[in-house]
Amino acid sequence: MKSATTRLVLAAAMLVFAVPAIAAQDLPEGVTEQMITEGETIFKGPGICFTCHGQDAKGMPGLGADLTDKEWTHADGTYDSILATIMKGATNAAGAVMPPKGGPPLTDDQVKAVAAYVWSLSNKPAK
Repeated sequence: MKSATTRLVLAAAMLVFAVPAIAAQDLPEGVTEQMITEGETIFKGPGICFTCHGQDAKGMPGLGADLTDKEWTHADGTYDSILATIMKGATNAAGAVMPPKGGPPLTDDQVKAVAAYVWSLSNKPAK
């Protein structure tokens, strides 16, 4: 649980940088802001998701899809469908394979965090 000071600092930073946050009530059931933050760290680090999807998650031709738009190949854009796709893996039209859990030895909780981050990419509030 975040302290009042931590919440205040985060709120002030969001105002200063004008970064729209997803309101807690708009998050899918079971998803937290902390999961989204952790998922980004895993996506850009040990999960090696960036290898095919790029550091900005906008995709790499022939490898990984753009995860920032509302177009989905193997999911319908819901958190649950994104999670299911990551858990089972997928093959794109070019034949590139994303193995189950993306390949690295991630825990189920880490995969859930990555799915939360990926969900957040196409569900950012309007500025």
